[in-house]
Amino acid sequence: MPTLGWRYLFGIASLPLLIFFFACFWLPESPRFDIARGQTDRALETLQRIAADNNKAMPLGRLLDIHHESDEPVARGQIRDLFTPELRLTTGLLWFIWLANTFAYYGVVLMTTELFEVGDACHGGTADANGNVEEPPCHLECKSLSMADYTDLLLTTAAEFPGLFITFLIIEWLGRRRTIAVEFLIFALFVYLVNICVTRKVLTFFLFVARAFISGGFQATYVYTPEVYPTTTRAIGLGMCSGMSRIGALITPFVAQVMLRQSVYLGINTYATVSLIAAGFTLLLPIETKGREMKDAGVAKSQSSQSIN
Repeated sequence: MPTLGWRYLFGIASLPLLIFFFACFWLPESPRFDIARGQTDRALETLQRIAADNNKAMPLGRLLDIHHESDEPVARGQIRDLFTPELRLTTGLLWFIWLANTFAYYGVVLMTTELFEVGDACHGGTADANGNVEEPPCHLECKSLSMADYTDLLLTTAAEFPGLFITFLIIEWLGRRRTIAVEFLIFALFVYLVNICVTRKVLTFFLFVARAFISGGFQATYVYTPEVYPTTTRAIGLGMCSGMSRIGALITPFVAQVMLRQSVYLGINTYATVSLIAAGFTLLLPIETKGREMKDAGVAKSQSSQSIN
């Protein structure tokens, strides 16, 4: 970006999305969804294609939906299906958890640069030999980042890899809910630590750990959400949660780039406190999906009240 500018950066970063757009025409529909919709022939074609791609033979027999005695297709899920007695609490909690995830994730991304530029020697700013802090630049000024800024930003971005690896290791051990809650709590802890007056290296470490765990928590939430909704409402359930997350993404710049300019500590503590609330909401989720069979058209009431011992 220092040599070509932000337009080239955006253009190059968009290439994978363009590739994915064309790949979507090749991706098959989910056989479970086709069966739930009564389109057994399409589901069979997809399974035959998968078997051929893997050089495997299809099992003998006829493809049936053992969960429904009727030949009538299951109705397509609607938004009101997310608020059935079995799912309404889960839906409400998930909407806030998704909102908090993006609020915190994009918040720590934006906050990293802001803390480096805020002019506060306790939060990555610079000071002279007498401890006098340099005046921060005009907030409307287009100021180029230094090589040290890019290096520290790259380090905090790389934190997502260990965050994903840790999530991979613990999600089947702790379960989905506890994994999300623990990662929210660790994120909040290290964001609270940013309040301490530390050197830039220590600040970068705090932000590194915070970003690692909020990234891991985001992925664990992505695992949990499709598992908790039945096939007929899975797409709309995940889509509504993703929509709520966009609200969090819209709100977070006002904290990371406006509130932080007025009070560093208020901005920092806002992210940590929201994450603590999200951790509590996660533990209130009534359904643990670890080891649970995915549903096609509904959630059994007995399982909807199941919780981790």
